[in-house]
Amino acid sequence: MNHLLIIGFVWPEPNSTAAGSRMMQLITLFLSQNWKITFASPAADTAHMVNLEEHNVTKVSIAINNTSFDHFIKQLQPSIVLFDRFITEEQFGWRISKHCPGALKILNTEDLHSLRKTRQELFKRKKAFEIKELLKQDVTKREIASIYRCDLSLIISDFEMKLLTESLGVKENLLFYLPFLLAPITSETKKDWPNYEKRNHFITIGNFRHEPNWNSVLYLKDTIWPLIKKELPEIELHVYGAYPSDKVTQLHNPKEGFLIKGWADDAQDVVSQARVSLAPLQFGAGIKGKLAESMLCGTPNVTTSIGTEGMLYEDSDWNGFVADNPSPFAKAAVRLYSDKNIWQQAQQNGIEIINTRFQEKKFMLDFITKIDTIRNNLEEHRINNFIGNMLQYHTVRSTEYMSRWIEEKNK
Repeated sequence: MNHLLIIGFVWPEPNSTAAGSRMMQLITLFLSQNWKITFASPAADTAHMVNLEEHNVTKVSIAINNTSFDHFIKQLQPSIVLFDRFITEEQFGWRISKHCPGALKILNTEDLHSLRKTRQELFKRKKAFEIKELLKQDVTKREIASIYRCDLSLIISDFEMKLLTESLGVKENLLFYLPFLLAPITSETKKDWPNYEKRNHFITIGNFRHEPNWNSVLYLKDTIWPLIKKELPEIELHVYGAYPSDKVTQLHNPKEGFLIKGWADDAQDVVSQARVSLAPLQFGAGIKGKLAESMLCGTPNVTTSIGTEGMLYEDSDWNGFVADNPSPFAKAAVRLYSDKNIWQQAQQNGIEIINTRFQEKKFMLDFITKIDTIRNNLEEHRINNFIGNMLQYHTVRSTEYMSRWIEEKNK
């Protein structure tokens, strides 16, 4: 039996974040292959974390910069290690290489953090995104180095696959395109959705700790929602998300129809009750879980070009409208909300996107085959990854000694 160790940056929260949903999709995939799974993380427990034991996954708390992990990993001896985000690989990768050199190392990027952070920085500086700006960032160098040090990296967006191979020169054999893994939307599924007449109001949803989501809420409050409210004075915008802080709850304004709802016990239920979802994202990366969730609930949406990234084929129609400026965005939202025919066609477009781009059966077999192929030829695979070997030689030593220095300092 394959024994998979997942080293999580945080414990999975599938009802709070797209990253949590993604992680549970991966866990479900590995369990379907009868793999034994241990999930370890240095993070503190949270109120919304999933109960891993209920999914037949062993949960273990670990410490950073501590030799206790060495004892743990030498005893566990997993055959495969999956790092959740490059920061986790930086922290624990050298220890895995030292104590489990034969373990296949997989990096789950979630999204390209360097791309998201660069876009965020450029947005604040009111500058358009350029590849040269991405190349300047230290976080880009760190993330790409982590990709090279691993045997395989999971890339969730085809846009990011193209960016890595064409602009950053990463070899394709080190990457595997693995988007959301979703069940198909069937005619029976659609029958359970509330119809156009039974739905009311707009909704926006997302973890408030995630900067693109927080920026989106502010953008709605200050700029877009007043334009929509002027045309639809009786309609409300319901704002849902995990971890609402005081600065979030202070935006609550019933007179303006801007209602901060906070945590949703059942996100799919509240999204299914809304007529239109709004996601005016101005920066970000990866695939947007909130938009996939809207499609899974039959709720058309209005978003930006950033929102649709990695979710559309060139000749596909969106699950609503795409607009990058406030006035067109607001007009599109009003039109989608008010026109039943347009709304129904947008809903159908969402079904097509889910059923053509994110089918779990479409990717599962190829992914497992890729893992088996690399494992059966691991020595040759690593020899051919010269840059990874070079980075392993230099970077592992530097991160090891930094970690040892911190460990001694903590004593």
